[in-house]
Amino acid sequence: MEQWVVVTIIIAAYLALTLTIGLMAGRGQSDSVTGYVAADRSFGLLVMYFVTGASVFSAFAFLGGPGWAYSRGAAAFYILAYGALGMAPFYWVGPRVAKLGRQHGFVTQAQLITGRFPSKNLSGLIALLSLIAFVPYVTLQMRGAGIVIEAVTDGNVPIWLGSAVAYGIVIAYVLSAGAMAVGWTNTFQGIFMVVIAWSLGLYLPNALYGGIGEMFTQIIAERPELLDPPGLTATGEPWSWGAYSTFILVSAIGLMMWPHLFMKAFTAKDDETMRRTVILFPTFQLFLIPVFLIGFSGVLFPGSPSSSDFILPFMILETDLPALVVGLFCAGALSASMSTGDALLHASASVVVEDGVQQFVDLSERAQRRLMQGIVLLTGAIAYVFAQDPDSSLVLLLASAYGVICQFAPTVIAALYWKRATTKGVIAGLIAGTITAFFFWQNPELKPYEMHEGILGLIVHIPTLVGMSLVTSAQEAEHLQKFFD
Repeated sequence: MEQWVVVTIIIAAYLALTLTIGLMAGRGQSDSVTGYVAADRSFGLLVMYFVTGASVFSAFAFLGGPGWAYSRGAAAFYILAYGALGMAPFYWVGPRVAKLGRQHGFVTQAQLITGRFPSKNLSGLIALLSLIAFVPYVTLQMRGAGIVIEAVTDGNVPIWLGSAVAYGIVIAYVLSAGAMAVGWTNTFQGIFMVVIAWSLGLYLPNALYGGIGEMFTQIIAERPELLDPPGLTATGEPWSWGAYSTFILVSAIGLMMWPHLFMKAFTAKDDETMRRTVILFPTFQLFLIPVFLIGFSGVLFPGSPSSSDFILPFMILETDLPALVVGLFCAGALSASMSTGDALLHASASVVVEDGVQQFVDLSERAQRRLMQGIVLLTGAIAYVFAQDPDSSLVLLLASAYGVICQFAPTVIAALYWKRATTKGVIAGLIAGTITAFFFWQNPELKPYEMHEGILGLIVHIPTLVGMSLVTSAQEAEHLQKFFD
């Protein structure tokens, strides 16, 4: 039997198991909107740990991370840095958000923000910006799934078909069971992808170089520029410290502002679960160590893939591993892609309906859930079209989305900690920051010191929010008391 046939059978078995877990997860879940969006606020420490970690580390880490280590060297370390920095503030923010959610019935990020700053237009704006940021993020996951399946089946299953099959499974269980399916499939997928990453990360340097130390000794001798921080650009030139540092900063600020991650605070059963999740999260960061080792092991590997994002499947196929191992690798990479994609699709639907449509049209709970399912299909279809673009880079797709999503940070912090902030202030700041980020994204040659456009947006956003808030009337004490008890 040909190798690609065996690999395809293993992939099919993995997808069938994932679908079964996703469908079974929703059996005890209520039919309410809270059940679909926040899993009836029932997640314990195990599920919270894996749903947070697996949602963060996706196809960009499993494929884009090795791709950057292989082609840009030390530049890839920004991924490790921002993950460690970005979660830390949620030790304080997360329990506060969870408590307000239980008190006021919030299940989305925008509900929390507009609970403090009442405005239908603000809620609709947050929903729109979230959807804009979600599309490239979902695109990244779909393309990652397609890349893996096409590579390990020798092109017999092309990217368009591989991504369609994988995300057909994802959409099926998200439509059926919502947050509960996301939680339990992420637990399974998180365990699976960590095991596969460590297995490959230790195996490849030893098989190709005789050990990790020997691998880096050879890289220092032949390609020392790759190990000189902050690494290289996509064209092979030294990456500037301005770009490197602001990539880290914008990603760290934006990490927990992603609605699909932020909303997980509403699913925790108590504050202690939220705090323990944040404390334990750095252990999930260890997943990145073998990911980088995989990429570096490809630096001196004979031959080269058609794209740096293909380096991991390229090496897997060229080292004559058994078909079973190749199939398990593929399942691990799919775990990374699907564990984030399902959370994104679920959150996009929840945000658009709860924070957008529901603000202007009064819908029954049944109608809301049906509309959410429709948005899952629509978002998936749009992302699928973009995923077929052969020129898209997995890491750069994610970096561009962060420029928008990090603009939510000043608004959230103002809602939770600054009594003098006003609705007009946060709307003005959000609009000014987003427009600035979009302008520099469209005109990268104008960015000072090659700074990330998201940081430039925040430089305009924060003083606009503060200034507009100070010149407009403060909120009533009775309203503030609900948030600052």
